[in-house]
Amino acid sequence: TGDIWGGLAKSAKIFAFENELGVQQPVGFWDPLGLSEDGDAAVFKRRRISEIKHGRISMLAAMGYITPTFAGKFPGYLSASAGLKFADVPNGLAAISKVPVFGWIQIVAYALYVEASALNFGYFDESNSKLAPGDYGWKPPLLATSVPELRKKRLNAELANGRLAMMAIIGMFFQDGLTGSAWGDWSLYTASPLRAFEGELGVQAPVGFWDPLGLSKNGDAAV
Repeated sequence: TGDIWGGLAKSAKIFAFENELGVQQPVGFWDPLGLSEDGDAAVFKRRRISEIKHGRISMLAAMGYITPTFAGKFPGYLSASAGLKFADVPNGLAAISKVPVFGWIQIVAYALYVEASALNFGYFDESNSKLAPGDYGWKPPLLATSVPELRKKRLNAELANGRLAMMAIIGMFFQDGLTGSAWGDWSLYTASPLRAFEGELGVQAPVGFWDPLGLSKNGDAAV
């Protein structure tokens, strides 16, 4: 800020959020982009609601990638009229083109219903102002508790797991898009320019060709 008083005022606004859920060691209150510098509690609450919602969706999405691979798929038909069985639908991004149009209509309609019901079918700002972030009135069995410290611990765990799931599902999407597999099967990524250097000296198991900074991604042999 250029002066000590401005710096103290700026810090005081951020300190207002240091006791919020999700502030965990060893990072503490982490806001590298300075989105909370203005100390606006209403904006912070709106972002927290979005974070929890995206975290929950990402946890379900990550499990949706993993479960069919190891537990199998539902028996029967996804669309009897089209002769499409659940077993015929591939896992991951490849499933997008296989689901019938009416199937997508049902999925979108259900998602909109869940979104509206979470807001008590009211206006967004009005409903959000009356609810604690993430609290939509449903008490999950074996997870909900009225013990303050235990409740705080579990809500912190939900935030941490949701943040991890958001990173995980993005990684799965990225790997699926490149290789056709959510687990990033390198042997399937035949279009990679890095394959030109896989036979070079220094490429050794178990790492293989390791270029975390992507310095060889242009495939330039002279460089």
